[in-house]
Amino acid sequence: MDVREIKKLISLMNENGLARLEVEEEGKRYLLEKAGASVPGTTPLLVSAPFPAVAPAAQLADSVAAAPPAAAAPAAKEPQHPEDTVTFNSPMVGTFYRTATPDGPAFVETGDKVGAETVLCLIEAMKVFNEIKAEMSGTIVEVLAENGEAVEYNQPLYLIKP
Repeated sequence: MDVREIKKLISLMNENGLARLEVEEEGKRYLLEKAGASVPGTTPLLVSAPFPAVAPAAQLADSVAAAPPAAAAPAAKEPQHPEDTVTFNSPMVGTFYRTATPDGPAFVETGDKVGAETVLCLIEAMKVFNEIKAEMSGTIVEVLAENGEAVEYNQPLYLIKP
């Protein structure tokens, strides 16, 4: 993997709002983290892998820092959390889908009553569509994520009134 490929990975991270990316290729492990990312036990912008024919990681970090900044990913919508509601968070990283098909109806809409087995959405991770169930009974107060949006682990997706 050369510096151009690493820069492509950094662009991919920025486009999808990822704070950390780990890649393994031909027995070599690459770990990229954004500066300011709060991942316990790690340092910001770490590129870790054997680089026998490439510049040291410190020089790589300097060249990455010199690159023009990409457009900042939109901040996750912070819900107004009324006392009588519960925030339903994403159980995984992936792409959030409110519908089963592009032209289909949303699984749930604001005002819908849900039960523990009600499917709220799909999250695509590694080419697998995972049904995400409510795991509680209540009423959907607000949908916090956009259809087709990349979501992080523990990102708020819905406000539910139990």
